[in-house]
Amino acid sequence: MITTNILETNIPGLPAPKRGKVRDIYDVGDGLLIVATDRISAFDVILPNAIPHKGRVLTEISSYWFSRTTDIVRNHLISTNVADFPESCRRHADVLAGRSMFVKKAKPLPVECIVRGYLTGSGLKEYRSSGAVSGIKLPSGLTEASKLPEPIFTPSTKAEVGEHDVNIDYAGVVNLVGAETAGKVRDLTLAVYKRACELAEPKGIIIADTKLEFGIFDGQVMLIDEVLTPDSSRFWPKQGYTVGVSQKSFDKQFVRDYLIALNWNQKPPAPVLPDDVVARTSEKYLEVLALLTA
Repeated sequence: MITTNILETNIPGLPAPKRGKVRDIYDVGDGLLIVATDRISAFDVILPNAIPHKGRVLTEISSYWFSRTTDIVRNHLISTNVADFPESCRRHADVLAGRSMFVKKAKPLPVECIVRGYLTGSGLKEYRSSGAVSGIKLPSGLTEASKLPEPIFTPSTKAEVGEHDVNIDYAGVVNLVGAETAGKVRDLTLAVYKRACELAEPKGIIIADTKLEFGIFDGQVMLIDEVLTPDSSRFWPKQGYTVGVSQKSFDKQFVRDYLIALNWNQKPPAPVLPDDVVARTSEKYLEVLALLTA
């Protein structure tokens, strides 16, 4: 089991990576090397702590979902086995093993494809103010953790690190990527979410919402980045689910709740997480991985 915490990678012989909130992305010619570090972000700010095992969990969960949705949409994953990577990467197996993916080089679309099956977070806030989410009118009387009559597509812009995504309606997606591509990513987002719920709920996991990303490869829409991880999704235990209250979770909501209690202004620099919050967050990530892959 990988135990070394990695906040940042700088791999000799490879070009300098593009760093996201969690991933370091290396251009290796015909493909990309995506390394999932143990960084964690909240409110679009990277925190100073590493979360043990987090990079491995994100990689394993994404691989799990990629393999179970290939009949719905093509994805960018070539391999998570370092032995299959280009030679320039294989020599760094001590860093890459378990936390990296070699993927096709798709052109990312400038849209975060969010699907909500339950009402919480920013969706609940928007609903309370307007009765709608991303321009989609919802029934009256919904509250925290209400299950929606059917999942809804609630996209946002894709912000740079340190900036905030902005919620948009479907027309905003059409403006960004065109009507044909907008329709495809909406339908694919809903289909992937439906499949994920069908697989997760028998294992005791409610997927309240998730965020997917798509790119264009060989002229076709392709699922990219990470898929249905605790970073990109809200995972709730099915046991104990109760409408009207904040749910227990298997994701980084635990960290968000701690930070909200501090009255932090949600701007850098972020506060250091105490050891018990780090340990509990790591446990939650490992727990949902074990449940999904059992």
